[in-house]
Amino acid sequence: MERMAESIMNVATTLPEGVPLAAKGLLHLGSRAAVDQTLSRLAARGELIRAGRGIYMRPVQTRFGPRSPSAEQAIEALAVQRGETIVPSGAAAANALGLTTQVPVKSVYLTSGRSRVLNLGRQAVELRHAPRWQLALGSRHPARLSALWHGLDRMRLPRLCKFCDPSLRIRQRPN
Repeated sequence: MERMAESIMNVATTLPEGVPLAAKGLLHLGSRAAVDQTLSRLAARGELIRAGRGIYMRPVQTRFGPRSPSAEQAIEALAVQRGETIVPSGAAAANALGLTTQVPVKSVYLTSGRSRVLNLGRQAVELRHAPRWQLALGSRHPARLSALWHGLDRMRLPRLCKFCDPSLRIRQRPN
């Protein structure tokens, strides 16, 4: 069993920070039950972090000790690995664009995949399934669209349009 644990840790150390390690991608090392059992043991020892069902991540080693990877890196890597579209929710997008000073307490992202919760150390990141039309602009302008759906008033709309491409700007009617 130690050989499989060493093999899994060798694979994990080759991955960049924040990239998830899926149990499904390690089946070349052994049976599914053996891989799952070894991943569970590595997580219990603290060598891996169990982020969710079948998703593990290697903790980042700092001079102060191990810490979990940043949520943004983990979400971005998960989107690439699973082929999903994942964008920040409206409140986080509005804050990132400077349209509001409110900072969301929970990290919530909208996804084209299934709804789930990722546990990155003490931080829980919620992924909520969203309809395709809410993810329409995908990677091009996700924060702007999410901020619009968050419920901006007419006073802040021109401020949001400053960030948009000229081809995407909405013409305002004179009063």
